[in-house]
Amino acid sequence: MKRFTTICSLMLAGSVGLMAQTKKAPTTSALDKKVDAMIASMTLEEKVGQMTEVTLDVVSKTGASSHQLDDAKLNEAITKYHVGSILNVSGTAYDRQHWYDVISTIQTVAAKDRLKIPVIYGIDAIHGVTYTVGSTLFPQEIAMAATFNKDLAHKAGEITAYETRASYIPWNYSPVLDLGKNPLWPRIYETFGEDPYVVKTMGAAIIKGYQGNNVGDKYHVAACMKHYLGYSAPLSGKDRTPAWIPDRYMREYFLPSFADAVKAGAKTLMINSGEINGVPIHSSKYMLTDVLRGELKFDGIAVTDWRDIQYLYTRHHVAASQKEAVMLAVNAGVDMSMVPYEYTFFDYLVQLVHEGKVPMWRINEAVHRILKVKYELGLFERPVGNPSDYPKFGSEEFRAASVQAAREAITLLKNNNNVLPLKKEMKVLVTGPTANTMRSLNGGWSYTWQGEQTDKFAAAKNTILEAIQQKIGKDNVTYEEGAKFDSLANVDDAVKAAKKADAIVLCLGELSYTENVGNIDDLNLPDAQFKLAEELAKTGKPVILVLAEGRPRIVTKADNMAAATVMTYLSGNEGGDALADILFGDVNPSGKLPVTYPRYANALVNYYRKNLENGNSDDSHGYNPLYEFGYGLSYTSFRYSNLHLSNADLKDGQTLKISVDVTNSGQRQGKESVLLYISDLYASIAPDTKRLRGFDKIDLKAGETKTVSFNITPADLSFINDQSKSVTEPGEFKIQLGDQTQNFNYLSTKVQAARTGKL
Repeated sequence: MKRFTTICSLMLAGSVGLMAQTKKAPTTSALDKKVDAMIASMTLEEKVGQMTEVTLDVVSKTGASSHQLDDAKLNEAITKYHVGSILNVSGTAYDRQHWYDVISTIQTVAAKDRLKIPVIYGIDAIHGVTYTVGSTLFPQEIAMAATFNKDLAHKAGEITAYETRASYIPWNYSPVLDLGKNPLWPRIYETFGEDPYVVKTMGAAIIKGYQGNNVGDKYHVAACMKHYLGYSAPLSGKDRTPAWIPDRYMREYFLPSFADAVKAGAKTLMINSGEINGVPIHSSKYMLTDVLRGELKFDGIAVTDWRDIQYLYTRHHVAASQKEAVMLAVNAGVDMSMVPYEYTFFDYLVQLVHEGKVPMWRINEAVHRILKVKYELGLFERPVGNPSDYPKFGSEEFRAASVQAAREAITLLKNNNNVLPLKKEMKVLVTGPTANTMRSLNGGWSYTWQGEQTDKFAAAKNTILEAIQQKIGKDNVTYEEGAKFDSLANVDDAVKAAKKADAIVLCLGELSYTENVGNIDDLNLPDAQFKLAEELAKTGKPVILVLAEGRPRIVTKADNMAAATVMTYLSGNEGGDALADILFGDVNPSGKLPVTYPRYANALVNYYRKNLENGNSDDSHGYNPLYEFGYGLSYTSFRYSNLHLSNADLKDGQTLKISVDVTNSGQRQGKESVLLYISDLYASIAPDTKRLRGFDKIDLKAGETKTVSFNITPADLSFINDQSKSVTEPGEFKIQLGDQTQNFNYLSTKVQAARTGKL
């Protein structure tokens, strides 16, 4: 065991952040002074109104054949309750003109209120502007992670921000920075995967794309990092169910993405709907104030998720009434309540302030954060955008960026005897439940919450079937459904067609879903899909298994029967075309798995496992995934060589430069994601087998060699110890790049001085 530690950063488990529990410290910037001056002129009711967020349905007519705002309801919301924010979750997508009419009307009414404070409108544009017709939909975050290309994440953020502002909306509830550890969890496709380094790196990149250098210009939006904290690890795998996460573990794996998002300048944050160790996060002063404000130094808006203050009473049972729930949440650190259907939050909070149960300084603190973001977004000067400012909305330029992202995401997992790429003159059977629906390419949050109208709104885009038909001609393609998602269809017809084909493209996976709707009791794909695979395999024709899914469902039986396996994830509106490009060799696949793909339903272990999870000579049930995190094939080959370290040892205050040569040793151009793993061989806390500490993506022509370099400091080798402190311990570390490995030592000068008595 190592007996000495060097503290790289200190994250106390409760003793910091106490200043945030007292009156807000004086502010000095010109903007802060402007905000404080406005707050000084506000009534309590006007302040509490700014903390209130309702859904669009609250201010809309009911029973109308198409969406219409209700003037009386809108006036009540803004002039009586002074509502500061409205969000959209209505059941359809609108064109830009309708969005202009909606936002303009809301802001016109807001301008009639006494202080003329604009409303901040928010929307879940998590892979493009999901509620606007004609927008550019990118691959979901899980697929973006598979690109291992942070430049693509930044570009997707920029385009999504542009098109969100083109919809006259300044606030995007994205990115999801949850750690996608549990494949059962239905929102894993909204994450950047299971690795903390990938999540924090891709998350920071997309935030910078959303917000740009000036979040207040007409092309950028306020990002919202979510869901703080630990939402993605429910013990049961079901959405919004309890998690049990020790503080040390929380800080090691879940907190880094939010810490880096704060450093990237994220303006807002959405809170985890669940509970951890029995404590709902919406009532956790420790999480929302001590850690978030005291340690991370976040000073933006903390908004609840859907109805989550009410749920402190009705679901979590930590409050004995709705009024007590409001008191707990606001005192814990909530700034804005996504109520979302009525005004009880407003009424209760006003009462609580009068009763002295919520201090006025806490109200002023929350309102200061809300108004400051509104000023930073330029809403006081420009509450509604100019329609003519967005000529690139839905443009070919933006579509091309989505195509590139999908191409770099799609991951080739298996390619026996180089069966891929297929020849374009081949006769191909396309079959399976995901073959001819855009819902399985886009997933949830696509035009609607559950994505159930995607085939309607994305009718001009190509399904997998349509993309293959366009690629090689309809005469060369036969389509039979074969099976639905959970039952067989015309499997006999599919088998007959397979016997006449040269190859079978078997498309399995999932229909669109999100949140509770996506909860499942079995990670295995439904039996009907396996039955279709089995019957097709009997024909002896090569089966190309295509997986269109939001999480790694168990497909081991189907994979065993396939000649090739391709993972498309949820690759967006251009995913069908991107897949056809790869299947027929016009594009060389370069995606790598951002999750560990399990072999069995009960063998769910992440790649950064502990050594005890590897198994031993007497244990046949150790770590044995179907495909490991970071795995992905190409139509060319890459050779790693000349791994070089700038020094044999790393010392305090130094940077270790690590370089490796990567050669395209195959016959065609290809892209390679170079992944740097480092293993701490011995530590006072059982170390992970290995951890990703850097990545880069390069493009190599056949025969070309490039040198890829990484810089590592002692802080990059740190872990959270049993006192919740981030430490780097002296000792031996192992570097792995491709098949190249090399060891080095970290030598702490402070530890050496302590040992010799010279400290």
